[in-house]
Amino acid sequence: MLAGTTLLALGACAAVPVEAPSPGPVTTAPIPAAAADFPRDARGTARAFVEVIARMEPSVEEQCMRRRRGPISCDYQFVVVDDPRAEINAFQDLDSRGRPVIGFTLALIAATRNADELAFVIGHEASHHILDHLTQKSASARTGAVIFGALATATGADPVTVRSASQAGADFGARYYSKDWELQADYLGAIVTLDAGYNPERGAQFFLRIPDPGNRILGTHPSRQQRIDAVARAVADKRAGRVD
Repeated sequence: MLAGTTLLALGACAAVPVEAPSPGPVTTAPIPAAAADFPRDARGTARAFVEVIARMEPSVEEQCMRRRRGPISCDYQFVVVDDPRAEINAFQDLDSRGRPVIGFTLALIAATRNADELAFVIGHEASHHILDHLTQKSASARTGAVIFGALATATGADPVTVRSASQAGADFGARYYSKDWELQADYLGAIVTLDAGYNPERGAQFFLRIPDPGNRILGTHPSRQQRIDAVARAVADKRAGRVD
């Protein structure tokens, strides 16, 4: 886990069964109006950042309680990586007690232009935890390590080669479903963002200002267009009552 300065910690949550989305009545809830762009000075941006986190807290908590897929903590912590050399990045991790951590680099905060974009980043990272993607990634990595290691052993490889094959298998397993996980987090993240009163479609415009990874085989992220499409589907499903 990257080191950072804690800004805000959310309250603990009780376990609630997960329910799959089901069709419902059509609603006409409007998409929130676009948020104003952040102030360009550092003090104004920092103030806006704290305000967005405070407003996102109830939506993150509520969605975590309702949709989590296991006995995970919903006591979120928000941290800022204070290394000015760190690249644009946001991440989700767990601390030693299993509490979810959502982190931001200074470069990421500076790169977001408005509250909608920052809110969507928060919703996306929170959704990785709600959907238990870290556990799934670890399990997939272990499976890959076992399979690759077993294949190397079966061919009579020496112990060093077997260890190398196991590591390659772990890397393969960790990456295999990564693009699916990113799109799932984009979809749920859009719903979390919308429920907090922000505009996730405008928030997803952040993707247009970062390098497009395309759709490379074993790449860790889907293309920008796939991600924007996932957000649009989530908004459409929410407005039509297909997801609560």
